[in-house]
Amino acid sequence: MNISDPIADMLTRIRNAGRAGHEKCIVTSSKIKKSILEILKEEGFISNFQVIKNGEFSDYEIQLKYSALRVPVINKIERVSKPGRRIYIDHESIKPIRSNLGISILSTSKGIMTGKKAKKLNIGGEFLCLIY
Repeated sequence: MNISDPIADMLTRIRNAGRAGHEKCIVTSSKIKKSILEILKEEGFISNFQVIKNGEFSDYEIQLKYSALRVPVINKIERVSKPGRRIYIDHESIKPIRSNLGISILSTSKGIMTGKKAKKLNIGGEFLCLIY
């Protein structure tokens, strides 16, 4: 199956698994997805992720994180820049998400990073998604 936006597909799978109360979800692997998942793990939005070999291909198994009352830690996960409409922002336009309770993820010339880190480095980039 050909997916036109693999990042949006991964974010949708995470959102749907969280709403359904699943412990984990599986997404196909790529370098950009790995970078995004590493940021989500660093920032505490997911517990862990690991590579699963599936024949000649590999997938990521994502361990979702919940509060003590089984409420998903991720309230909203949204794709901003899409293949049909790319959104780029400069370092001055990077704003805090939900009073610093959330994060924005950008693709910059220095790699995939959070908006906070990009603002510190004074670089902008493509606004991939926001999570809170």
